[in-house]
Amino acid sequence: MGLPGNKLTKSLEWAEGLAAEGLGFLASDIERLEPFLSLTGLDPRNLRKAAAAPGFLAGVLDHIAGDERLLLAFASASGHPPGDIARAHALLAGPPPDFGA
Repeated sequence: MGLPGNKLTKSLEWAEGLAAEGLGFLASDIERLEPFLSLTGLDPRNLRKAAAAPGFLAGVLDHIAGDERLLLAFASASGHPPGDIARAHALLAGPPPDFGA
């Protein structure tokens, strides 16, 4: 059973906010930002435009969660436990695809 609309909206807003914090965390240090840009094919000039694209914020959290040192550094800097980051990613990524099982 899914969350009622209002709770889901608030949860998505929370997840988007956390992902935006994650993007700010990456952008605050060129050594953290460069690998992200390299993996995504973005550059600083088009990063803001790309951030508005569907799925981008989930990708930010996916990138952070995919590197344990980065995940722990973000968790420490933001005050969010790693589990919150995983929950926010799951909310933004949406349900897994149904392959007609």
